[in-house]
Amino acid sequence: MAGRIPQQFIDDLISRVDIVEVIDARIPLRKAGREYVARCPFHDEKTPSFTVSPEKQFYHCFGCGAHGTAIGFLMAYEHMEFPEAVEMLAARVGLEVPHSQAAAPARSGPDLYGVLQAAADWYRRQLREHPGREAAVAYLKRRGVRGEIAAEFGLGYAPPGWDHLLPALGAPHRPALLAAGLLIEKESGGHYDRFRERIMFPIRDQRGRVIAFGGRVLGEGTPKYLNSPETPVFHKGRELYGLYEARQAVRHLERLLVVEGYMDVIMLACHGIRYACATLGTATTTTHIQRLFRLVPEVVFCFDGDRAGREAAWRALENALPLMGEGRQARFMFLPEGEDPDSVVRRENQAGFEVRIANAVTLSAFFYDHLCAQVDISSIDGRARLVELARPYLSKLPRGVFRHMMTQRLAELARMEGTALAALLEGKEAEGRGGAAAGPASSQRGRELSLVRRAITLLLHQPGLAADAGDPGRFRALDQPGMELLIEMLELLQKNPHFNTGTLLEHWREHRYGKHLARLAQAPEPLGAAEVAREFTDVLRGLDRQRLSREIEILSAKADLDTAGKQRLRALLEEKKNFD
Repeated sequence: MAGRIPQQFIDDLISRVDIVEVIDARIPLRKAGREYVARCPFHDEKTPSFTVSPEKQFYHCFGCGAHGTAIGFLMAYEHMEFPEAVEMLAARVGLEVPHSQAAAPARSGPDLYGVLQAAADWYRRQLREHPGREAAVAYLKRRGVRGEIAAEFGLGYAPPGWDHLLPALGAPHRPALLAAGLLIEKESGGHYDRFRERIMFPIRDQRGRVIAFGGRVLGEGTPKYLNSPETPVFHKGRELYGLYEARQAVRHLERLLVVEGYMDVIMLACHGIRYACATLGTATTTTHIQRLFRLVPEVVFCFDGDRAGREAAWRALENALPLMGEGRQARFMFLPEGEDPDSVVRRENQAGFEVRIANAVTLSAFFYDHLCAQVDISSIDGRARLVELARPYLSKLPRGVFRHMMTQRLAELARMEGTALAALLEGKEAEGRGGAAAGPASSQRGRELSLVRRAITLLLHQPGLAADAGDPGRFRALDQPGMELLIEMLELLQKNPHFNTGTLLEHWREHRYGKHLARLAQAPEPLGAAEVAREFTDVLRGLDRQRLSREIEILSAKADLDTAGKQRLRALLEEKKNFD
C-alpha cells in the first residue's frame, strides 16, 4: 500500500505530525518526565504502561507490546487502512497527499463514500417527505422507535418503484451507484434500484462514513432484510452495525453487546442500552471479535436460546478463543425461545435487560457445558473423551493465566492432577519451555549484539548521531549482516537531519527490515543521551578497526603488491594505530 504514496511524502508527513496530539485526541495522556503515559487502549490494564515519546514520535506499550508511529496508531485504534491514515494525518497538517502513477487508476474511480452519503441523505429525506412514507413511519412508531434515535442512526426510506435513485442524484453518479451496489445493471441494458419499499439503515465505518445499507421490507416482500453487496469499501465479515454510534454515545466503553439485527440495536438504544452492535447477516468472525476487543475488555454475545442460537454462539466462541488474552472476557447471553432483544427489552426495560446481561454465561462455563453434554463424565471413558474434545480448543488459547485456568478446570472435570494434564496436553513443548527457562539470564548475556546491530539500535533512539558519523560508504568493504541497512540509514539521516524514530520506522514499513527495526525501537534505551553518543562513537571506531583490519589483510595477502598498493598498505597501518 505504501508504494502508492511517494515515500518522500510519508517521510515528510511523519516529520511534521505530532504523535502526542494525535493520540491525546483519542485517549487522555499524562506527562511523565520526557514522555507521556496512559492506560493502553489495546488491552485492559489498571496501571498505565502505554508510553508516547514526543522526541521519537513513537508509542509503545510495555504490557501488550503494541507499538508504532502516528500512522500505525490510527491503523490500530481507528481500524484504518494505511492510505486512510495517511490522508487523515495529511489533512491535519494541511498537506495534500500525492499519489504515484501506479495508484492513479484507483484514485480516478468512482467516489463511493460520496455517493453513499448522498444516497443516505436522500433516503432520510424520503422518510420525511415522500407521499408513501406513512407505512414506514407507522412501522417505526409501532415498534416504539424514538425520533431522536431514528435521526442519530440516520434511518431512511426507499420508496416503491424501480428507478428513483439515479434521477434524484444525477446521471454522472451512475458508475458510483453501480459500484456501491445501490443500482443493479440489467442484462438487457439499463438498471434498477436495489432497495425498494424498505426502511433504510445506513451502515457506517469507524470514521462515521456510510459504507453500505441494510433495508427492512415493508409488507410481505422477501427477503425481509436486504444488505448491500460486498464492495471495495464494504466487507460484511469486518463491519458491525451500530459500532460507530455506540462509540459516539458512550465515551469510555467498557462492554459491547453483540446482537443479530438492525432493529435489535435500534430498540436497545431506545431503551438506554447504547453499547449494542450487530453482525450483518453473517456469523461472528475473528475479525469482528478483534475489533471489539480493541475497544473494550468485555464482549457479550446475545443469541436466541434455541438450537440455531446455541450453534451460532459456539461458532463465536471458537473464533474468540485465539483472542482471549489477559484481561479480556467473553460471555454468552441466551434469550427465551421465540424472543429477541427487541421483545425482551420492550417487556423488561433497561434495568431488566441489563440484569440478563449481568447473568450472562462466561465463556469457560459455556465451553465446558457444551462439551460435557457430549460425553458421560461419570465414566473413565467419557472423561477421557472430554479431554480429547477439549484439547484442540485449548491449544488455540494464548499462553497465560486464562489458558492455565481453563486447563485446571478440565483437570477437575476429568478428575486428573493439573500438572499431569498440562504435560499431557502440551507434551514435549512444555518440557522445552521448562528447559529454556533454566538459565535465561546466562544465555541472554552470551548473545552480545553485533556492532552493526548496536549502531542501528542507537541510531533508532537518537537519529541525530548520524550527522557526525563521517562517510558511510567507507563501511562497504565490511560484508556483515545488516551493514547494507546501517549504511542506508546513515546516508538517509545525513540528507534528512530532521528525521526522527517514527520517520525511520515508516520509511522502512514495507521493507524486509521494517519489522526488525520496530522490534529494536521497542526496547527502552538504558543510557542517557550523552552516554548513547559516546557509545555510538565507540561502535563506529570498532567498525573502522574491523574495516582497516580487513583491508590490511587483503593487501598483505597479495604477493605482487605494486608501489601504489604498498603506499596504501602503509597508510592503512598508520591509520589503524589510531584505533588500537
